[in-house]
Amino acid sequence: SLFRALWLAAAVEVHTAKEVFAVNGTNQRLKCTFSSSSPVSQDLIVTWNFQPEDLSSHEQVFHYQKGPCKPPAGRFKERVTWDGNIERNDVSIIIWNLQPSDNGTFTCQVINFPDVHGTIGEVRLRVVHKVSFSEIHFLAVAIGSASVLMIIVVAAVIICRQRRRKARDKRMEVADADKEKESLKMSEEKEPIPLED
Repeated sequence: SLFRALWLAAAVEVHTAKEVFAVNGTNQRLKCTFSSSSPVSQDLIVTWNFQPEDLSSHEQVFHYQKGPCKPPAGRFKERVTWDGNIERNDVSIIIWNLQPSDNGTFTCQVINFPDVHGTIGEVRLRVVHKVSFSEIHFLAVAIGSASVLMIIVVAAVIICRQRRRKARDKRMEVADADKEKESLKMSEEKEPIPLED
């Protein structure tokens, strides 16, 4: 219908990554951008929410209205900062010191008056454990050993080929020398003996 077409044309479109992986204990930027049929309003409102994987709660992470507003309580208090740029339609945030309990879905909603309707961006965050030193050490040793072994094999092949080539060249030289001697002998035998008067 015409009303639906007008509503879609005036809607705010929010864009986020579908899924983000981050290492436990690190910081992660959750990127969110938007497009709107209207210029960016001074009354722009951005709301970031979070729902854990067990769907146990739905809590506010961050709020922007005429400036960034950090959450007064909850798991993200003192762990979230604004990293957006309204002029560039960027409403991203950074979550600090990620924990396994931060696994879940973050939603990013933008209201840009008069565009009050639109899509809500969703990004699923997966916090993975740090790779332990022993695993890294084992991996480095395995890669290093394989590389050294490969270098030794390649060097051995090259040396064998060179030795074979030298031996073949020597045999050819000996054969050529023998041929030369034989041809000299034959030419000496063929030389006519001068007759005495």
